[in-house]
Amino acid sequence: MKKHLIVFTLLFVLILGACNSDTTNKKDKKTTSEPDQQSETFTYESEAGPIEVPSNPQRVIVLSTYAGDVMALDVNLVGVDSWSKMNPRFDEYLSNTVEVSDESLEQIIELEPDLIIGLSTINNIDKLSKIAPTVTYTYGKLDYLSQHLEIAKLLNKEEKAQTWIDDFKKRTHAAGEEIKAKIGKDATVSVIENFDKQLYVFGDNWGRGTEIIYQEMKLEMPEKVKEMALSDGYYALSLEVLPEFAGDYMIFSKSSDTDNSFTETDTYKNIPAVKNNQVYEVNAKEFYFNDPITLDFQLEYLKENFLGK
Repeated sequence: MKKHLIVFTLLFVLILGACNSDTTNKKDKKTTSEPDQQSETFTYESEAGPIEVPSNPQRVIVLSTYAGDVMALDVNLVGVDSWSKMNPRFDEYLSNTVEVSDESLEQIIELEPDLIIGLSTINNIDKLSKIAPTVTYTYGKLDYLSQHLEIAKLLNKEEKAQTWIDDFKKRTHAAGEEIKAKIGKDATVSVIENFDKQLYVFGDNWGRGTEIIYQEMKLEMPEKVKEMALSDGYYALSLEVLPEFAGDYMIFSKSSDTDNSFTETDTYKNIPAVKNNQVYEVNAKEFYFNDPITLDFQLEYLKENFLGK
């Protein structure tokens, strides 16, 4: 009963807090340029400005996109977004982690986070900031590896992140050379997905293995994909024009709970990549993201399917 009263009181304060400035947050702040393991907090330079964060966070909530980055750095998560929670690749990491959203303020209070992370588009940032330091990022403002390093900076894990990045780049570049030697340096690869009754093709920075295929392995993108999807990261298209976007090889990010009957049509079956058995289907829920856990999985999948190992 006492716990529920405390939660209710905190929520009431959050709702009224929008009327107040954050002047109290400006008092007696310790300002440091780098995290200090001896100190409980340090000042992190976020997109929205400097913010005091824990030097060694123990109860982190991720409200969008970056759960895999936090898990890869061995930092404890107490709450994550629904997309991360439904990812079977994350099951072993999130068995005791609660699904939350930017609207579930009472639930977030009960989880007692010491740090909240999310995209800059999440709701209730002001209210969340009163529960715990809240740091947001604009998707695509940094490239995917720089984004991981930036999150590592926030979590005081830069060295661990940089070690993984250096090793990952070596592995992807080596695999890319092998794949090009096997399929030909001019062979094209496209990445497609069927989501909510709409077909999409992806550029070089929208998860689903695109960063590895195009940025690291330097595999060729079909000209039509370059024209329509490279700028925005993705492009919605109809089945009728899919053959124009299909590469010599296709990665098909497929969800079992979506209608995939288009694969039974003559239009799809007559695509050369389909006729040549050069379409590699992946579980969309496992392939969405571009964090280290997902990227390592994507790399092994691509090596297995393109190289047979």
